[in-house]
Amino acid sequence: MSNKFILDREDIDLFKSSIGKTKQLKQDTVIHKPQKRSQKLIEKQKIQHEKVNNEFYFSDDYQPLLQEDPIRYSRENSDPNELKKLRRGFYTPEFFLDLHGLTQQEAKKEIAALIAACLKENANCACIMYGHGKNILKKQTPMWLAQHPHVICFHQAPKEFGGTAALLVLFDIDNPAVNLR
Repeated sequence: MSNKFILDREDIDLFKSSIGKTKQLKQDTVIHKPQKRSQKLIEKQKIQHEKVNNEFYFSDDYQPLLQEDPIRYSRENSDPNELKKLRRGFYTPEFFLDLHGLTQQEAKKEIAALIAACLKENANCACIMYGHGKNILKKQTPMWLAQHPHVICFHQAPKEFGGTAALLVLFDIDNPAVNLR
């Protein structure tokens, strides 16, 4: 160690006399323990995180291979009978989403929230009503849904659920390989 930082006794006495009377400070640092987050807060943050993540699946530029009139889609690796069951009314929607009067951005957020709610509540079928109007949401909604990994298939809804102005969507809620964090 270098001697240039070692002070002799005269220098220490000179320093003490120049600063006057002092007293030693008491250590008063408080260490805060991390607070436990409540289960409700954790669940709320998880739902919010899922909603945000679900929105990222929806691109406006992606053009999936959809079958028109009636609008229908089935994921590549899914059972073709599921689409038939959906069309024939085997599944009853547990959640309904009405997109009337919403912009495309608002509709994306609402669809993302619907998917997150269906996954949380283990609901395998939902109905999305977009109405007739200018057909903007009618064209975009199937394109967004086809991009999401939890969507097995969707089909134009029967008349009792909205007919040509709505879609029935079937979700894959049992596959843990696809579940979101």
